[in-house]
Amino acid sequence: MATFLVFVVLVIGLIHFYLWRRLVRDTTRPGRWRRLGAAVVALLALLVPATMAGTRNGWHWLAWPGYLWLALMFYLLVLLLVLEVPTALVRLVLRRRARAAAATGHEPEPALIGAATGAGNIPPGPTGDAVATPSTGTADGGGAAPTGTVPADHDPSRRLLLARGAAIFAGLTAAGVTGYGVRTAMGPPQLDRVRIPLAKLPRSMDGLRIATVSDIHLGPLRGRAHTERIVAMINRLDADLVAVVGDLVDGTVAELGSAAEPLRDLRSRYGSFFVTGNHEYYSGVEEWVREVDRLGLRVLQNERQEIRARGGVLDLAGVNDVTAAGTGLAAPADYAAALGDRDPSRPVVLLAHQPVAAQEAAKFGVDLQLSGHTHGGQMVPFNLAVKLQQPVVSGLGEVDGTKVYVTNGAGFWGPPVRVGAPPQVTLVELRAP
Repeated sequence: MATFLVFVVLVIGLIHFYLWRRLVRDTTRPGRWRRLGAAVVALLALLVPATMAGTRNGWHWLAWPGYLWLALMFYLLVLLLVLEVPTALVRLVLRRRARAAAATGHEPEPALIGAATGAGNIPPGPTGDAVATPSTGTADGGGAAPTGTVPADHDPSRRLLLARGAAIFAGLTAAGVTGYGVRTAMGPPQLDRVRIPLAKLPRSMDGLRIATVSDIHLGPLRGRAHTERIVAMINRLDADLVAVVGDLVDGTVAELGSAAEPLRDLRSRYGSFFVTGNHEYYSGVEEWVREVDRLGLRVLQNERQEIRARGGVLDLAGVNDVTAAGTGLAAPADYAAALGDRDPSRPVVLLAHQPVAAQEAAKFGVDLQLSGHTHGGQMVPFNLAVKLQQPVVSGLGEVDGTKVYVTNGAGFWGPPVRVGAPPQVTLVELRAP
């Protein structure tokens, strides 16, 4: 854990150093404003780890400024990196034009070095243009000043203008994207409906509906009203089953018990079910399992439940999150316990927080796995990084013959920002062949 924290601090430091170079050093001349900008960047660099540590220790007032800056930092980094290519091309074009002008003898009037320091009279050159002559010292009698001309491609004013233009564009765009993301994340979840055919589903169970939600993430920025809105939305669906597939909370029962209380009002024909996500293991998993059970949701911990409905039978299974392995807090994910020794003629739906669980679930012939965890990437283009770890990021996919549906989740983690992955509650409708 200590090694990971050191790595995170190092990465944050390097990112802020890059932001300082592009937004402060490259856009200002030496002096008071550059020093002030450096101090601001240093404080923002300290704010990120302070927020991550502080919000876990009750300093919830840090959440809004700290996590908003984390989102803004991310988009500034992405945009400035993208702008590296066009700005480099602009510099190259200016350099070539300057060289071409110099070769034809029609170069623009050069900037003079030494003139501002009292170099004296500048005699005309052979073409009638002024050229610089060696200077014997500065106006106050100091050391010798440099001589020569400044080519147009190295003109400090041009480089400053180019850097400021890139910084302004990146800053305004990052602020606009972040603002849009805040509005999306804090707004109501969208309802998605998806029909998924299961080859083994009895005809009598055709149309069985499972209201699926994940990643509610009650915590310093989301409380009871968030839960109430989600519960009301699910109850309006009049679903046969409700599946809450992990990451309900970012805090202890003592801190967030009242925020989770509205879950007791969930309504469904055949029951509401819950499986643990990785954040439950950071928040006191044993207490939360008891609390969720008290609120009326059946917690499936490496086990399954027969769902008898409309004259047919479906197995609903659930496994602990893969994070449980090695924590000592709960049994690790046990697919054999949840899926072994069952009637293979029945369809089975598995609740597993992380889509990657399908790689093991497929070995047991799971027909459909319902998952969350990815947040759909939460902030484009972060979804590209999520693909490196999870086989399905959002929506319906397939892993080794097992269908996997991944919902975006109804909340957020860290920055209260969602871009390209709106919050979501999904109504999964199972269809017979």
